[in-house]
Amino acid sequence: MNTLTTAQLDALKAIDTPTICNAIERFKVRNDVTGFTGMNIRCLYPQFGVTLGYALTVTVDSTTPDAKRDNDVWKAWVRAMAAAPKPIFLVFQDVGLNPEKSAHVGEMMASLAKRLGAVGLLTNGGVRDILEVERLGLQYFAAGVVASHGNPRLLQINVPVTIDGLQIEPGDLLHGDLNGVAKIPAEISAQIAEMALKIRQEEAEMLAFINGPDFSVEGFIERKFSH
Repeated sequence: MNTLTTAQLDALKAIDTPTICNAIERFKVRNDVTGFTGMNIRCLYPQFGVTLGYALTVTVDSTTPDAKRDNDVWKAWVRAMAAAPKPIFLVFQDVGLNPEKSAHVGEMMASLAKRLGAVGLLTNGGVRDILEVERLGLQYFAAGVVASHGNPRLLQINVPVTIDGLQIEPGDLLHGDLNGVAKIPAEISAQIAEMALKIRQEEAEMLAFINGPDFSVEGFIERKFSH
């Protein structure tokens, strides 16, 4: 697994997710319409800023009535968090009958996860204990909020998952803010921050022209499409 230094992670955390996406595009390592979540996932604590971490993936189900829970999987999840590279970005794919009524993480699980190095959760299902988890400082990226945990079961740990069209492998580096979540390809992860800063400079120069006294339509078109 390709992990970054603390300084490299800090540099990525200082950049918003849309700019990270723009930087990834410059390297042409994946299709521009893949690698990020869409409108089905909400950032529930936008005030927290950027969440960055390595994916620890779990498949879950809380809406199958009377299904038996496997405590061994739950124990394996706790041990996996303890052993995982930090920071951890939990990813729960709900594969149950009714994901829109699921809720797998609340104050208790969030407290445990944060203690073991988690900084956020990404799920296609629901979450709960909104005020309590906000006080903990753990970010929620979820489809919505649900009051009851139903019949929660953890099924598989560290397996490939898909959340809102974003395919995630265990250990993938995820970057998220109020705009959504994106996956940073491992092969370019160490180069993304520098590219993002370059893009910010380019955008600052363009915005200065758009808002400045020398703006013209033809001048904008020349600047936009001259390279």
